[in-house]
Amino acid sequence: MDFLDQQRDYYRHRAPEYDQWWRREGKYTLDDQAKQHWDQDIAEVAQALDTFAPTGDVLELAAGTGWWTERLTRHATHITAVDANTETLDLNRERTAATGKVTYRQADIFAWTPPPSAYDTVFFAYWLSHVPAEHLDPFWAKVAHALRPGGRVFLIDSYHPERIPDDLQQRRLNDGREFRVVKRYWQPAELQATPGWHLTAQVTTHRQVIHASGAPAS
Repeated sequence: MDFLDQQRDYYRHRAPEYDQWWRREGKYTLDDQAKQHWDQDIAEVAQALDTFAPTGDVLELAAGTGWWTERLTRHATHITAVDANTETLDLNRERTAATGKVTYRQADIFAWTPPPSAYDTVFFAYWLSHVPAEHLDPFWAKVAHALRPGGRVFLIDSYHPERIPDDLQQRRLNDGREFRVVKRYWQPAELQATPGWHLTAQVTTHRQVIHASGAPAS
């Protein structure tokens, strides 16, 4: 099994555990101050997304269990939520189906081609860090292909103050199974230098999250 297969398999099996990480519960529990900092950083990013206002037709890549899909429904007319795994999309559906705004599509993002010029916004959270270097240019071309003229992108991801030389990490599930996944910690300057794009990147106050927004270069 290559590392991309391992990565898909890891997130498929991790679907029931993901919300524990997001809420910082179980083995992810933080002390009071660290939890407060985490909550503040997430609130900061959520406010930035609200200010960005992803209206119209939105494509969400690697939609996961729906924490951000739910936030997108506050602004979007319609959301196409794409994820490689039915397990995560099932949880997403439980969280967001009642809004009537979301279409769920199970697809390998690296293999799937969105319809051209179909979306006003492309959004992805905690995904770009999992894109291998050799897939970056095709991925960004796919995002540009999906956007209507004047369309925009918004991304969220983990932040680490230093670029880690090895972009592969060992991850362990609650049951002890281990998988190797891609994990690249992007720096603001790197994101802002993305070829073919005008992006503005910012790190949250407590330096746990990075977010960026922008549009294809003219």
